[in-house]
Amino acid sequence: MKQRLTKRAIVILAVILACVFGLIGLPRSVAQAGANLRENVHLGLDLRGGSHLILQVRVHEAVKAKADIAIEGLRQELRRTNIDFAGLERNDPQSIDQTDTIHIQIKGVPSARAGDLRALITERFGTWILTGVSASDYRLTMRPSELLTLKRETVERTIRTLERRINGLGLTEPVIQQHGRAEEEFEILVQLPGVDDPARVKQIMGTTAVLELGEVKDGPFSSRDQALAKHGGVLPLNTKLVPEVRRAGESGESWYVVNRVPVVTGEDLRSARPSRDEFTKWETDFTLSPEGARRFARHTEANIGNRLAIILDNQIRSAPVIQARIEEQGRITGAANEQDAGDLALVLQSGSLPAGIDYLEERTIGPSLGADSIRRGLLSGVVGLALVITVMILYYKRSGVNAVIALILNAVITLAALSYFQAVWTLPGIAGMILSLGMAVDSNVLIFERIREELRNNKAVVAAVEAGFDRAFITIIDTHVVTVVSSAFLFMFGTGAVKGFAVTLVVGLIANLFTAVFVSRTMFEYHLSRRAQVATLSI
Repeated sequence: MKQRLTKRAIVILAVILACVFGLIGLPRSVAQAGANLRENVHLGLDLRGGSHLILQVRVHEAVKAKADIAIEGLRQELRRTNIDFAGLERNDPQSIDQTDTIHIQIKGVPSARAGDLRALITERFGTWILTGVSASDYRLTMRPSELLTLKRETVERTIRTLERRINGLGLTEPVIQQHGRAEEEFEILVQLPGVDDPARVKQIMGTTAVLELGEVKDGPFSSRDQALAKHGGVLPLNTKLVPEVRRAGESGESWYVVNRVPVVTGEDLRSARPSRDEFTKWETDFTLSPEGARRFARHTEANIGNRLAIILDNQIRSAPVIQARIEEQGRITGAANEQDAGDLALVLQSGSLPAGIDYLEERTIGPSLGADSIRRGLLSGVVGLALVITVMILYYKRSGVNAVIALILNAVITLAALSYFQAVWTLPGIAGMILSLGMAVDSNVLIFERIREELRNNKAVVAAVEAGFDRAFITIIDTHVVTVVSSAFLFMFGTGAVKGFAVTLVVGLIANLFTAVFVSRTMFEYHLSRRAQVATLSI
């Protein structure tokens, strides 16, 4: 008996130490312990305050980008196979409601080559459906299954990119997830607890961050019209007209004619960081991947004396003259300060958004709401706990103390477990913990009433305690399994707040199985082992 109790005591002590370490670590003082506790117990938006945003992804932009890539590939294939055509163009819908109407027009194909065109589309462009509009004109539309997959992947990639950007800012416990049940809404919920500069976060999230390093063919020009006039109103083949970003204190415009195919892109980026140049001005340095560095080195070596445009989101940040062969290192100048350079490095490293985003809803929740909720929650919790302790001790006498200790340990284990999981405490989570504590009290009541019933049947005290725990255990398992299954459905189909409630409730129920059955029984057996003959039990 004593050996078994010793093993149980070691297990209980180990669990308590693990919980204490998870909540306060190894503090050197009481003040540090309190600070560690506040740091490890993460508060959500409704308790801490912060920003609540609902974004909508412009999935039609991703579909149009996919169509543009298909147009370039199709143009090359038509030339390779000597299929004549008068034009290739895409329509330009401006809203997500018109995403399904995006198509590519193929004009002026000789009727004698219609079969070759269909064979080419089937072989090389299987994700598109070719339909005839007239004898020489055709239309390409994306297959519905491919279109649906592309839209879903666009939203998922946007969520992953936003997570990398927000985590790079050092914000703790952000919530970034798809919002709403209608998949065709393409909305994302972003909750940022404790954010003190929501405008900066919105700017970083909304930056598409498409980086291109391209060859400058001509420029600068003081206006778009001047650039077009020099080339007779039509730009050279495979070029585009790009404006340069105005710097602080500068006036006027600058436009460049740039090669449409960039030398390297943001996908070739390996790292980016803020730094200072030789004049102590802030800039963003970047390093290319080995493959990107090789392409960059070949281009710069062959174009010494020419300009290279550094383009971010279709705007030229700088267009320096290539002085020498450059391999993997580059820099983007013009940052206003360290934060501007750091933010640019962050969005470059996190990757470009597959499509732009719009802000549908923005709410700022003040920390006073959270403080008031915490204060009232603590007050109600203390009052409720005091009433439960009083009733348990008055009704079950000394055995009620066992229930109180088990109840407190249950709360500590739940807090520590969620701290280890880096979970965020919200009002629904607190409700889940309160419910789990209520079920913990109910478990102790079941055990105690079963022990009383055994004592009324004239069983010995030790036998009554053993029978009470053994027979109540089945009922406790039954109620807990039913609740866990219900919580699983809440987690699978519920929103973020409901999921938090379900997780907290399940963790509390698992803790209750340990405290109400294992810990409480150990305390009973320890009390009974200290007496040679036990005639009565204070219950």
